[in-house]
Amino acid sequence: MADEEGHEPLKTEKSALLTGPPFYLAEFETSYRYIIDEYEVTPRDIAIFMPCAVRKPYSASPSHRIIRKIISDIFEPSDYHIVIFGTCGILPAELEEMYPYAHYKYMLGKCKDEKVQEDFLRIETGRVKGYLEKTRYSYKYRIAYCIGVFREALAQGSKEAGVPIDLVLPTRDMINKIIEEDCPFEEGSLLMDEYLEEFYEGLVTVKNSLYGPLK
Repeated sequence: MADEEGHEPLKTEKSALLTGPPFYLAEFETSYRYIIDEYEVTPRDIAIFMPCAVRKPYSASPSHRIIRKIISDIFEPSDYHIVIFGTCGILPAELEEMYPYAHYKYMLGKCKDEKVQEDFLRIETGRVKGYLEKTRYSYKYRIAYCIGVFREALAQGSKEAGVPIDLVLPTRDMINKIIEEDCPFEEGSLLMDEYLEEFYEGLVTVKNSLYGPLK
């Protein structure tokens, strides 16, 4: 069935849950190539890049619900396009139920194998680069909300594509503050109040710049 923009994504397939690092799997490379080579991304003023989540579909996860609520409180739906990236590769959020994106379970944070971590960074950097090149003229402004190795892959992909991410949150100053406060996780969680407040404020600044003050 076509999505709300009239696109015809790959049909969802029912299969056993995929496990292990998804970035190695042929299914994810095939779906990535479909997005890059065939899928038509509808232009929007703003692209908002968000990390993938353990719960599928991503929009049902507690983190995405909170982040999406903040976004929708500030922008109109026609203003922005959410793009999911991470161990899944990179995909327009409206394709989140397409196979294999709703059919895997994996947490890179629990992997201590340095080779796997390095492979993820290399593979994801290439996929981010490909998407940014494809959508070079699809967005006027790009925002990312991410930390850790996902953030590193996005930064490297952006550099290699020559397509800037205009606003990356949380800021490095905020991350350093969290680290100095002896957070149990290296950079904390994107659901921490400090990060969410900065995200909200950053979006308001972008809103005011592009469309005028919130009413």
